[in-house]
Amino acid sequence: MEFTARFIQPAGEHFFLLGPRGTGKTLWTREQFPEALVVDLLDPATHRELLARPERLAELTEGNARRKQVIIDEVQKAPALLDLVQQQIQQKKFKFALTGSSARKLKRGAANLLAGRAFLLNLFPLTHLELGADFNLQDYLAFGGLPDIYNVKSDADRRRLLKAYAQTYLKEEIMAEQIVRNLPPFRRFLDVVGTHSGE
Repeated sequence: MEFTARFIQPAGEHFFLLGPRGTGKTLWTREQFPEALVVDLLDPATHRELLARPERLAELTEGNARRKQVIIDEVQKAPALLDLVQQQIQQKKFKFALTGSSARKLKRGAANLLAGRAFLLNLFPLTHLELGADFNLQDYLAFGGLPDIYNVKSDADRRRLLKAYAQTYLKEEIMAEQIVRNLPPFRRFLDVVGTHSGE
């Protein structure tokens, strides 16, 4: 089951689309702008190249000038690109859709958030309106609204998926960002919060 028709509309010519991992930001932007030039920072080669030479972004866009829409996926992985995005916005050559799963990383890194130049949109987990006939209150309370949950049929697989999601989140968002220095008590805290939330 794919949920590309999310209840979100593009705003203005340039925008950030931020939200938790797995909510469908990449899928949504590619569905909305099928002809766009996509700069995927999850691709190790692209990420490495643009970290080493951010000005390569200008070369990529100029080399694809017929594509007026540019998607930069997971922009928080190379925040230096945002200065180049601002230059290109000022030249009025391209429209930018910038996705990211860590607004905190952008803000903490003093990234250029394009104030006054780009709208800020958020994509959250699925709502009951988006799920329609697939919405079940008990399941939603137990497993939440991440789109991938609805592609898994058994409760055991849903639990495994959520466990893997939480572990990835703990590793990449909490530990790597050093928001929490002592991880074991935080893991126990998440278990308690999850249990109480489900109840």
